[in-house]
Amino acid sequence: MSLKLAILISGRGSNMQAIHRAIKEGRLDATIAAVISDQPAAPGLAYAQAEGILTHVVEKQKGEDREAFDRRLIAQLEEDPPQIVALAGYMRLLSPAFIGHFHRRIVNIHPSLLPAFPGLHAQRQALEAGVRYSGCTVHFVDEGCDTGPIIDQRVVAVLPEDTEETLAARILEQEHQLYPACLQRIAEGKVKVEGRKVLL
Repeated sequence: MSLKLAILISGRGSNMQAIHRAIKEGRLDATIAAVISDQPAAPGLAYAQAEGILTHVVEKQKGEDREAFDRRLIAQLEEDPPQIVALAGYMRLLSPAFIGHFHRRIVNIHPSLLPAFPGLHAQRQALEAGVRYSGCTVHFVDEGCDTGPIIDQRVVAVLPEDTEETLAARILEQEHQLYPACLQRIAEGKVKVEGRKVLL
């Protein structure tokens, strides 16, 4: 049975586009119920609309706290409930209420080999630490900062001449392959979570 996704973006949504391409090419047995952004001008919305994917904007209102915002986001998602909420460059921290509502159904991709370099500017953190390898991680989202159970990772060598931008670009290439592959494993029922670990 096809995996029903909702994808959250804040910008160009390049991983959303990679997921959509994988569906069109038959590498991912899934459908995208909606692409939702907190930014009305997010370039990824234009891509989704051009491809005939339903889009919504759920924008933070002045003075609104995180939980109130997330309650509106939950309501939007529940209009056509997804099996998996896929974060693809979504730049808002999710509240415990949102994470609890979609427990073990939120998936994220992060540009480092977690648990190393969580949070923002992971590529910069890797360069500053002088590591020889970095990469990307697909993981379930919990209430910590990039601490949820890891589904899979891809390793990328850090080159002596790398800048934050060049390293990010090579990691992104791997993200675009890894994310759809992990979602396909979920679609096939091959990903089980036991405590803090993913059983493959």
